[in-house]
Amino acid sequence: MFIGPTLVLVAGLILVPIVSSIFTSVTERHGAETVFAGLDNYTALVDDALFHKGVLNSFVFTAYAEIFKVTFGLIAALMLHHMRRGRAIVAGVILLPWVIPTVVTAFTWRSLLDPIFGSVNVLLTESGIGPGLAAIGLVDKWPAEWLSDPALAMPAVILVNVWKGIPFFTVTFLAGLKAIDSNLHEAAMMDGASPWQRFVHITLPGLRPVMIVTVLLSSIWTFNNFDLIWLMTQGGPGDATAPYVMVAYSKAIQQLQLGAGAAVTLVMLPIIAILVVILVRMMRRSDLPGAADLGHRRLTPVQRKALPWVIVAASVLVLVWASPHIVWKAALVLGVFVVLAAAVGRVVSALAARSKRLAARLVAGTGSGVALVGLLGFVLAPLYWMTITAFKSDDQIVARTDDLWPTPWTTEQFTNLFTGTFGTWYVNTILVSVASTVIALVCAALAGYALARLKFRGSESFTVTILLTYVMPGALLFIPLYQLMSGIGLNDSLWSLVLAYPTFTLPFATWLLVGYFKSIPADLEEAALVDGCTRFGAFIRIVLPLAKPGLLAVALFTLTNAWNEFLFAFVFITKDDNKTLPLGMQSMIFGDVVPQGQLAAASLLVSIPVVLMYGFGQRFLTEGLTAGAVKG
Repeated sequence: MFIGPTLVLVAGLILVPIVSSIFTSVTERHGAETVFAGLDNYTALVDDALFHKGVLNSFVFTAYAEIFKVTFGLIAALMLHHMRRGRAIVAGVILLPWVIPTVVTAFTWRSLLDPIFGSVNVLLTESGIGPGLAAIGLVDKWPAEWLSDPALAMPAVILVNVWKGIPFFTVTFLAGLKAIDSNLHEAAMMDGASPWQRFVHITLPGLRPVMIVTVLLSSIWTFNNFDLIWLMTQGGPGDATAPYVMVAYSKAIQQLQLGAGAAVTLVMLPIIAILVVILVRMMRRSDLPGAADLGHRRLTPVQRKALPWVIVAASVLVLVWASPHIVWKAALVLGVFVVLAAAVGRVVSALAARSKRLAARLVAGTGSGVALVGLLGFVLAPLYWMTITAFKSDDQIVARTDDLWPTPWTTEQFTNLFTGTFGTWYVNTILVSVASTVIALVCAALAGYALARLKFRGSESFTVTILLTYVMPGALLFIPLYQLMSGIGLNDSLWSLVLAYPTFTLPFATWLLVGYFKSIPADLEEAALVDGCTRFGAFIRIVLPLAKPGLLAVALFTLTNAWNEFLFAFVFITKDDNKTLPLGMQSMIFGDVVPQGQLAAASLLVSIPVVLMYGFGQRFLTEGLTAGAVKG
């Protein structure tokens, strides 16, 4: 009874559609008829240049993005870890790019990188950096056409993905740094270890499990990215940035060859499956007896130590082969930042060691302050641009006067925005987000409690299934779900989104609540059962009140994920009155006509609720966690 609703939704909306996709991949559409095609759709991919380009683009996009996110996320986490005051505030600010919807990220950066109306070229030109980049060959010409030049489009979308992903890496690495025993560093310092030696032999080994899980999870998301690239470049210019997911979308939805599109996603399933299996093992390592040795029994210590370097070397070689026009530029940029960070850290440490206590604090504070200003500038500059553009007039945007300040401040963009269907899109998004969150919350609470408290046959297998579906990318589901919604007549209906969104919110919510329910002592439940209360009554009266912080966390994450979702809405909805905010904002662009001001105003209105939910939600979570102790 407890796991029934979740089992039905997971089976009906995830497992069955994946099986259906396998059958679809061996069919072919001829006119109005669908016929059996065997392996023709798969063999056709061997000579499909667009598919080859899409797979290569996905790999290049993922590899570069993960390298930069790991490096910059680790630098930011180390900097925050050594802050004594204001760490929580700075961490909250840094988290903003990850919190705001992808559609806001895409349109904000698209506006900044615009060669005519954007400020990136202007600032780089006035500072002299832009001509310098052209002189050393980082860009072919100046001013640069960031999103329309085939040589710059991929680096540009990688930059935006890095900007959005750094906060996730920073927060997870910061949590890992807090878990490392400080006594190890103190003992190493007493033994004369240098900061670099402590970093290599203590910090990195301590962070290794967190880094592996974070990189794997982010790699799965990045490899299957669709919305950011589509909203920024639509895969162009040409097919310079088109990932394999976009190839599948083009074949299945635009060309109406569902079998060919399903074959594209399923061919990539082994690569995703490898990442998922490794991730599942890492995430479950602490849950099962003896799982800490899982996968290590077949490798010697030397092999385990060498394996990461072998993977890195192989990836670099593939990158050199796949993107020779990018690899040296990326290496140069990455090397400059790493050298600067290492130099600043070394100078601060040396001066601090030789100075008196007050001077040491001043030196360290100055070095950290410079790095902090640079980090916050990188994080906040696009958000500042979005905000001020929303309050500019159309005349000021076109005339390019006072780029960094509205003169005068005006609300005409908001007025023009609500003369159309923006209000309808807003209401649709609220309805779909709330409805899908309620479904996910109710089902996840029941299933999470059953998996945490009740012993029944198949519970372990069901837990693994939940985790697998949690990391299953939407790229594998949008084609079979499109068929399912068409078959039951729900295409172009908000109900299609309400039913589809639990595919990515429900597994995560269930997995999160399983861990939270396990942390609640079972004494009060057992006492209630002894007094004659039913299991369901104990769940309602005892467990749920104690689980409010966990339920709030689930509601917060599921609501924001539903609020930000683009791919399913893009595939399922075509009627303007049924669009959600991300899809509606995308439809505001007509060919080459981009309403910069209205898009900025819409981005601001879309972002404010999410930022407020996280701001207030984090405070309530902290209060709930500190007030939930069991008193005897």
